[in-house]
Amino acid sequence: MLTISGLDVFYGQSHILRQVDLHVNQGEIVCLIGRNGVGKTTLLKTIIGLLAPKTGDIRFEDRSLLSLPAYQRAQMGIGYVPQGREILPRLTVRENLLLGLEARRTKKIDVGATLAEIFELFPVLESMQNRMGGDLSGGQQQQLAIARALLGKPKVLMLDEPTEGIQPSIILEIEAAVRKIVTDTKIGVLLVEQHLHFVKQADYYYAMQKGSIVASGPTTELTNQIIQQYLSV
Repeated sequence: MLTISGLDVFYGQSHILRQVDLHVNQGEIVCLIGRNGVGKTTLLKTIIGLLAPKTGDIRFEDRSLLSLPAYQRAQMGIGYVPQGREILPRLTVRENLLLGLEARRTKKIDVGATLAEIFELFPVLESMQNRMGGDLSGGQQQQLAIARALLGKPKVLMLDEPTEGIQPSIILEIEAAVRKIVTDTKIGVLLVEQHLHFVKQADYYYAMQKGSIVASGPTTELTNQIIQQYLSV
């Protein structure tokens, strides 16, 4: 579904991503692991169209995305939840959610039914619809950010460090919600994560070091040695 091949990305003269190859299939969770600063967020930003690669290709449903701006990639079915969540603090929870519908604004939408589906996944958001986004806890904001992305009906959902700064009980809720989303909708998920319990919920992993993919395989083969080498500080 989503295929990255030979991707090189620079910040000015700094070579950040080096010949990155990666694939996400329909209905699977793929986890990208690695220490801070190795290029994981850069890869997600490049996929969604916020950064332009020097070489390589990004293909989605066998179509190259390189010529498309970010909003068209979203309309094609790529959802993105950035690190830090980036919800709008002075808009209500409901207003934040409705922004997610912009990715499919050309289609007729039953807003009530669509929001009901989201509230089933994240019940806490239903009771907080009129609360300002900035007044939510970190875990609630993360649920809001994921819910907003899901309202665009993505075929691939990219999550950048969704458990960062969140209490353990909420992490488990987010893990369960992501797995349910994949099971029910068969979307693909590309997850950047360092929380080991969440990493091991994935079907497949890629390990990144110094901008390159240095190991990959089913998460059943993700050994402690690999974790120590590429993830532990």
